[in-house]
Amino acid sequence: MHIFKVLMGQIRQYKKSTLLTPVFTLLEVVMEILIPYITASLIDQGIEGGSMDKVLHFGLIMLLMAFASLFFGIMSGTFASDASTGFAANLRQSMYENIQTFSFSNIDKYSTPGLVTRMTTDVTNVQNAFMMIIRIAVRAPFMMIISLIMCVKINPRVSVVFLVALLVLAVVLVLIIGHATKAFRRAFRRYDDLNASVQENVSAIRVVKAFVREDYEGQKFTKAAEQLYQMFTKAQKLVVLNMPVMTLVVDFSIIAVSWMSAHFIVQGTMTTGELTSLLSYVMNVLFSLMMLSFIFVMITMSTASAQRICEVLEEQPDIVNPEDPVMHVKDGSIDFEDVDFAYKRRNVSYDDDGNEIITVEDVTKDRADETLHAINLHIRSGETVGIIGGTGSGKSSLVSLISRLYDPVNGTVRVGGRDVREYDLEVLRNEVSVVLQQNTLFSGTILDNLRWGKEDATLEECREACRLACADEFIDRFPDGYETRITQGGTNVSGGQKQRLCIARALLKKPKVLILDDSTSACDTATDAKIRKAFATKIPGTTKLIIAQRVSSVQDADRIIVLDGGTVTAFDTHENLLETNAIYKEIYESQVQGGGDFDEASLSDHFEKTPAAAGQDKPAQQSGRKEAAE
Repeated sequence: MHIFKVLMGQIRQYKKSTLLTPVFTLLEVVMEILIPYITASLIDQGIEGGSMDKVLHFGLIMLLMAFASLFFGIMSGTFASDASTGFAANLRQSMYENIQTFSFSNIDKYSTPGLVTRMTTDVTNVQNAFMMIIRIAVRAPFMMIISLIMCVKINPRVSVVFLVALLVLAVVLVLIIGHATKAFRRAFRRYDDLNASVQENVSAIRVVKAFVREDYEGQKFTKAAEQLYQMFTKAQKLVVLNMPVMTLVVDFSIIAVSWMSAHFIVQGTMTTGELTSLLSYVMNVLFSLMMLSFIFVMITMSTASAQRICEVLEEQPDIVNPEDPVMHVKDGSIDFEDVDFAYKRRNVSYDDDGNEIITVEDVTKDRADETLHAINLHIRSGETVGIIGGTGSGKSSLVSLISRLYDPVNGTVRVGGRDVREYDLEVLRNEVSVVLQQNTLFSGTILDNLRWGKEDATLEECREACRLACADEFIDRFPDGYETRITQGGTNVSGGQKQRLCIARALLKKPKVLILDDSTSACDTATDAKIRKAFATKIPGTTKLIIAQRVSSVQDADRIIVLDGGTVTAFDTHENLLETNAIYKEIYESQVQGGGDFDEASLSDHFEKTPAAAGQDKPAQQSGRKEAAE
């Protein structure tokens, strides 16, 4: 019932079509019910009575009823189509809008393929069920009830056949639907696995081909498709039993009615016209029962989809605006005060009926579960701060708290002297611009992508941002310049070009805080140096946080944060860290001697050593080198 209320709330502007559909459906049924009754009069009074006037009279009435039935049927189908497609559109729109309010932790709760499945396959299932409910679910029972009444009126004793038929079909339907419901619920969960396989393969198709893993990916997809096939086959095997049982009951009913009616005709208690109309009503009753069985099957299939849709519609974002938000960020100062942070754990379980139950739980009871622990930092406005650390040390998690992509479990993060939880989210994120680790460009022109940073940015503003990000160097070489079209995902530009465009996009917001999360890793060292120099000279008032794998990218920063295992082990200038921090010194020397780059695995190895050991032992060789060239 709760699911029903949630879904019905999405009808909104299509209430008129939803209400008119059953009205025209009922009118259509009335015409169809009266036609057999008029047919009996035509046969008895016209044909057997030898009166052509009666034949013409009743024939004309039947013709008008047929056209009326056709008109009402067309109107019913038109309104049903409008209502169901509009209902589906509202569902997708509401789901999409709610997803846009999700914090990262909400998105972590549902897989991306899972959300895609809910907005496509699940909505389609519910749409089809909705159309059947407002049309067929009205037509079938009304047709069955009125036909039964007409049968009883014609011959009560013959109508006993229907009671037996109804009893048999009811038992069969209960057995079929009871078992099919669980099977369908389990089957729809396999759609997520199938979509995940497709999405992962298509988005990483270049990697797949580069490593010649087409066969492996094909086997993964085949396995997911095979599991989906087996699940649906099992469910459909139960459903298809409905048709042969229905056919058997229909055949026996027709034979029984014909045999009993023949005796009544011979006895003179029943006319040929009545037999003809009775057989028509028999078919109406049995056809209505068949339609009802299909409705039950469709509802069974769509119930699981409806539950999955309602989960997304009712999901409450973890991060929301305060009641009276602060609408101005004073400056770019940043403070972390005793901050602890941990990602929530996602658990998936199933109830006795096969329904998927997704729960999330905080995992901060154990210190080992924390991503960040006891972080205390004080960064001045306009300061340039480098952040360096091993794999999983919490670098990206640290900067995600500044723009409130996540909230800390304990402690306070301040920007401009105010707790980030006091700000309006849009205001905060406009002033704290983040270039994430995974750079994303959208289909459209370069100019369209840049204006994500500022919707009304002029061409000159875009050019200036690109000059700061050193993106103008390659844009000017394109024949169409800033009107060059970017394909979906930015596949027609290199990794370094994509990074520079994303940096330019962030600069257009003219933020008070600029965060670069390893955003120049695909740029060559010369371009990296140019970008850092432009930042220092052109936006000195902006606080800049630079996460990097190369010490050369952060050594000119005012101060550098060294993270290890979610804690700050050092926060000082490059020169002081070389003198006081053995780990940082060893990393610096290994990069200088090894050619300037290091990967995060080797950095993690450094952090695993004790300070004393780190000061004494030199690595035999680097475990790998980050490719920096575009």
